[in-house]
Amino acid sequence: MKTTPIIGVAMLIVAGAFAPDMARAQQPGSKRTDLQRHDISAPGREVVQVRVDFDPAYISAKHTHPGEEIIYVIEGTLEYYVDGRPPTTYKAGDVLIIPAGTIHAVKNIGSANGAELATYIVEKGKPLIRLVK
Repeated sequence: MKTTPIIGVAMLIVAGAFAPDMARAQQPGSKRTDLQRHDISAPGREVVQVRVDFDPAYISAKHTHPGEEIIYVIEGTLEYYVDGRPPTTYKAGDVLIIPAGTIHAVKNIGSANGAELATYIVEKGKPLIRLVK
């Protein structure tokens, strides 16, 4: 019977469907470490925490999230570009919040690693990151 090869091909197709989102989330020059993901008391919402490390001079692509992003800068000097605001510099210990659906990007303007703890309160079942032009 040819069931085993068919199942293998189906698994590759499913894995391939998720690869573009994974590749976009893990861009060269940055490293995302998932820390936790849990349902919360608000229906249809979940909390996701991620440590994101940025190499020196790294600039992220512009993107949005399907909910709020709360950022705590762990180390380095990061410049955030949030739609409707002037670029703002944050250092270790600083915090900011990015409203749901707001276009934003980050640049490591320091000479060493930059890192943030990103906490997302997002709609469950939607991709965490959506790239925009």
